[in-house]
Formats: sequence, structure tokens, C-alpha cells
Amino acid sequence: MLDYAALHALAAVVREGSFERAARALHVTPSAISQRVRLLEERVGCALVVRGQPCLPTDTGRRMCQHMDRVRLLERELHDALPALAPEVGTRVVLPVAVNADSLATWFAPALAAFAEQAPVLMEVSVDDQDHTGEWLRTGAVLAAVTGTARPAAGCNSQPLGAMRYVAAASPAFVARFFGEGVGAGSLAQAPSLVFNTKDELQARWVRRLCHRHVELPRHSLPSSQAFVTAGLAGMGWGLHPEALIAPHLADGSLVELVPGQTLDVPLHWQTARAASGLLDGLTRQMLAAAQRALLPL
Repeated sequence: MLDYAALHALAAVVREGSFERAARALHVTPSAISQRVRLLEERVGCALVVRGQPCLPTDTGRRMCQHMDRVRLLERELHDALPALAPEVGTRVVLPVAVNADSLATWFAPALAAFAEQAPVLMEVSVDDQDHTGEWLRTGAVLAAVTGTARPAAGCNSQPLGAMRYVAAASPAFVARFFGEGVGAGSLAQAPSLVFNTKDELQARWVRRLCHRHVELPRHSLPSSQAFVTAGLAGMGWGLHPEALIAPHLADGSLVELVPGQTLDVPLHWQTARAASGLLDGLTRQMLAAAQRALLPL
């Protein structure tokens, strides 16, 4: 039988990033947290936390935290059915999810806020490329994720959300400077592009579809959807922007399409851990409804 007080301490260390902050969150001493985690590590026979700034879970520690997340969901369900249970069982549940930055900057955040307003949860949102958020589910770091793949991770369910439309755009001055003679492999190899990080392949995908071959692109790295727009408006580079995010700038001419009508639609899916939870079901309903309003049908 697992010691759930120790599991609770482990999850707090991972969530807060240190033993001291975990102790404050749980209203105990840091030595108590350290002792609980150490006893749990002795019980399972391996390290669960890599001590550092911040403290990070090992693979086994991450799986233990995932188990704790599911236990909290089950406790919440039980409390709803049996309100006479101890008050501590009915505290807000930390619900970890992963999402791509462009969804977070457009349709996802309002839907999440609407759900959190009604549900007894504290949302813990991690951001990654849509082609990599599924890994967060596979490792147990989150219980739900917006992903770019339809195939569910092991132990998860997958439902289609819709497609996010991207537009390759830049400022008029940038287009005049680099694409005065047209948009092709030669001009794209000279014009600085904008990428979110090294995982971001959207610009490369758009170029391959346009030019029918790989083109080595000069790149500025900007890990923010809003920074993409700001940099584009300032003439720093061209990039693939969510159409919904830059629609006002396309309308007033402060941004223009590189190749009118040459958009890129990226399918998105909602994956959740197979946990019998009314909270996860409610979050899923909220996400599917919001996506239906904001995204293109698949």
C-alpha cells in the first residue's frame, strides 16, 4: 500500500520546484517533506526527484505524480457523491494539461477560463509544439493535451478538434525588400523567417509545399505567439501566423500574405488520460465546444 501523504509531498515538490515551496504549500516543515519523499524512494527502490533548481521528477517520479493526479480526481468524484467526507478531500484539484502556444493564444485560454470558473480546479498549463505535446501524456506529466496527432498515446483517448489555419505573412516593407521579384526558393533562402523554437516546422512545411523541395531558411527564434506578431509588424521576418490572431492586421494592411491564398491548415486533436473523472469529462466538453467555434472542421 502506497503512503499517500508521501505521494502528496512528492507531487508538491515537483509542482512547486523545491522542497521549501512544497513545505509552504502543504503547511509543514521542509524536513517533513524531505523525510516523506525519502521514505517513498526507499519504498519503491529508486530516486523519484532530481534535486536541483528546480527539482525535477525522474521517470518513475513522474509516473508516481501521474498516479497522484488520478487519485485526486477520484477523491474529488467521491467528495461530490459524499459531501460529508472530510473537508480536505474537497479541495481544488490540480489539473495538468499541455497545449501548443498558438492554441493558447487564440481559442484555448478563454475556454480554459470558462471551465476553471465553474470547476473546483487549479489549472497547470504546459506549452510545447503540437507535434510534441503527446509526449507529455506518454510520460504522465499531464492528463490532457492538444496534439497534432490523431493516434492516442497509450492509455489515452483521442478526439478531433479541428484545423487551425496559418497564413504566411510579413510587413509590407519586408515583402518589398525581400520578395520584390516574387516568393521562391531563392528569395526564401535570403529572407529571415520567424520560428517558435527548434521544434517548429511550420515554416519549413509551408516552404516545401510551395517550392516542392527543402530550402534552408535563415531563422529568428521567438518563443511567443504574440512576439511573432510584434516581430512581423516590425519587419523582423516572415512567419506562419494563426489566421485568427492576425486577421485585424491583414485587414488594415499592416501585415500582408506572402502568397495570397497559400495557407496551411494544421489538424489538432484532444487527448485525455483514461481516468473515470467528471472533471476531465467537463474539460473535454468545454474544449470540444470551443474548438468547434474557432477551428475549421477536419
